[in-house]
Amino acid sequence: MNPKPSRRIAVDRESLIIDVRRQLDAPSRRLFGKRILTLGGLAMLSGCSLSDNASVEAFLSRVSRMNDKVQAWLFDPNRLAPTYTKAQITRPFPFNAFYGIDEVTVVNGDDFRLKVGGLVREKKSWTLDELYALPKAEQITRHICVEGWSAIGRWGGTPFAGFLQRIGADTTAKYVGFRCADDYYESIDMATALHPQTLLTFTYDGERLPPKYGFPMKLRMPTKLGYKNPKHIMELFVTNTYPGGYWEDQGYNWFGGS
Repeated sequence: MNPKPSRRIAVDRESLIIDVRRQLDAPSRRLFGKRILTLGGLAMLSGCSLSDNASVEAFLSRVSRMNDKVQAWLFDPNRLAPTYTKAQITRPFPFNAFYGIDEVTVVNGDDFRLKVGGLVREKKSWTLDELYALPKAEQITRHICVEGWSAIGRWGGTPFAGFLQRIGADTTAKYVGFRCADDYYESIDMATALHPQTLLTFTYDGERLPPKYGFPMKLRMPTKLGYKNPKHIMELFVTNTYPGGYWEDQGYNWFGGS
């Protein structure tokens, strides 16, 4: 019997490891350890030759999907993220977006209407005054960026779970999607949408949310990485069809938290 041919590994080692580290967020990286970040481990997990860009990209996509499933399995809808005191707030809180601060989108609050659609009973559009009249909540929590930095901020708004209940959202659906004024788009799992610390925020540090932090509203989720928290939200919808996300469609993990 002829021995099985060895798998060919003809990609740059360092480039591959960098890409895999980007794909693997903390929960599954801790779970599988450094062993999979070797070419032997990668070849074993891929089940195919890592001989070209196409096979590497296919493998990374499979790892990313696996990572999403692991993170979803680890997610505890009743576990709260740490909270902090006003004295611990990061000042100034950093600006972060896929563009520079001089390109921040400015939304006219007088004309603003939040569009609500998908699997919801009440598909009305909401004015800012109507949103500001909703039950209020506040949190001081840590924002964690995928780039490696973090900052503590004070956010005020309304519990997102209560808003979904108010509009008659089908909470057995898989996803809630968001479209933003700056062409960003995002989606989250329903369990995170219903988490008690997930807020539809209208204020930062006691003042109306400034444009650089997402006016007229930002979804704040301390259980997610920063890129999962959309700003300048103009539309939200409930769906069972995977909506993707701005960074996820470029290779980042979709679940983005734990």
